[in-house]
Amino acid sequence: MGSQLARVLVAVLAAAVATVVAAPVSQAAPTVVNGCVAGVPDPGTTVPVQICYTIFRPESASSANRVPVVFHSHGWGGSRATAPEGFADFLGAGFGVLSFDQRGFGESGGVAQLENPDLEGQDVQRLVDVVAGLDWVKTQRPGDPVIGAIGGSYGGGYQFVGAFSELRDRGATRFDALAPEITWHDLGESLAPQGVPRTLWALLLYAAGTPSAANPQAATVGLVEAAATGNWPPNLAAFIAKNGPAWHVSQGRKLNIPVLFGQGETDNLFPLDQGLKNFQRALTPGARARSILVGYNGGHTLPSVLPMGAPDAAAFLAATAEGGLPTDDPCSKKLNDSGFRALSLRFFQEELQGKSTGLGGRGHYHLATLGGRCVTLTDTAATQSVRLGSVVSTVGVGLPLHYPIASGPITIAGTPTLDAKVTSLSLDSRLMLALSVGTSPLDAQIVQNNMLPLREPGIVLGKTRTGVELPSVAVDVPAGKHLYLTVSPLSDMSFGHGSRLPGAMALNDVVVNLPVR
Repeated sequence: MGSQLARVLVAVLAAAVATVVAAPVSQAAPTVVNGCVAGVPDPGTTVPVQICYTIFRPESASSANRVPVVFHSHGWGGSRATAPEGFADFLGAGFGVLSFDQRGFGESGGVAQLENPDLEGQDVQRLVDVVAGLDWVKTQRPGDPVIGAIGGSYGGGYQFVGAFSELRDRGATRFDALAPEITWHDLGESLAPQGVPRTLWALLLYAAGTPSAANPQAATVGLVEAAATGNWPPNLAAFIAKNGPAWHVSQGRKLNIPVLFGQGETDNLFPLDQGLKNFQRALTPGARARSILVGYNGGHTLPSVLPMGAPDAAAFLAATAEGGLPTDDPCSKKLNDSGFRALSLRFFQEELQGKSTGLGGRGHYHLATLGGRCVTLTDTAATQSVRLGSVVSTVGVGLPLHYPIASGPITIAGTPTLDAKVTSLSLDSRLMLALSVGTSPLDAQIVQNNMLPLREPGIVLGKTRTGVELPSVAVDVPAGKHLYLTVSPLSDMSFGHGSRLPGAMALNDVVVNLPVR
């Protein structure tokens, strides 16, 4: 059983960051050059860290015919692509490509700092300098090449740390467009919402970083403490405080470039809300009007067993046994009649090459429902409120409870919230909250596998809580089925980290605010 779980977890990481199969290789072979650039030393050291890369120049590129370049990097635990076949679609369309090993991985040296702007941010900037010096790369002015970026998960993180660190250090970024997939807005919020560790994912990511010795000491010590105490350690929170768009936004920075976001809705590591927050908070209004968010059922997906989620564990295991994950992307097909990779190429043709392809959908959210339909929105906020009265649940031990909210047919797409007066007589009480769908409470399954905690550190009596975020979702509830608020003392994504002591939590005057479409 242990080896089977290990294979499943490896498949999750590999499939979560895998790219769509590229188009056939162009007849004209690209020129391939490998190299390394000196990055800043790791903390506490003085020796520069070598950051290694591979550059692919399309046959059509020359000093007389300069072309844009698309950056690429890998997910956590991975390494760069060194074969041109992986980028045949971009090379065939007249783009150069630079793929690189991030700090701590592949042939690059050092220890991963989890996309710190003072370390990985500087690495990316130095790679931009390398590209700026190539006589076949299109530039807007000396030292400012025309570049875009692709990659998923940790390969989306480098895009933001590179662009935002340039904005901080230079006053503007040299990136002209980004296409990050399944990445984060706030790394701490993703790994430990409200300070409750997503234990399963934290341990899995740590295991993936171990073979290349990429894990920093702060992560090692912090994860041991988190596993033992059920709390996110302050030193680990401080270590990753700057490592994502949320910190830059808090410092008053926003990107003024178009971004094509791809976010997994069944992703229970970097859930849909992380992409929505990047779209809403990390961009200027002008950039947002030129950007697109595509939500699909996929990403870092582990099955939720307690409470039961959809897709359920049986479907998940069947898919991974066949070498893949349950993935459904009707919105990329709606926008481009193909997958997200092809949509990214078309997006860059417009933004980097100046071609008019008629690509629509800018300034909108395009979310795949769990039923396989694409819902296009201009806003993801709640539109209707439903009063539930009182909700009472045990904490620490017990089974999930399902409270009916609405009956189908109804479509929910966006970010629901909850208001309530909270009473808890236990210290550090934690409830896990989600929306679920079923014909009755007996077969209700949480939507797109996600739950979020409601945490009260101390004893409270009738404390008013408003705007408590529930997981962002997109789901069609058909006739004959019902929408429920699921309240659980436990969640397998945070196994072992429910309430420290058994007890109960009462929510009175409960109002669920739903994004009904």
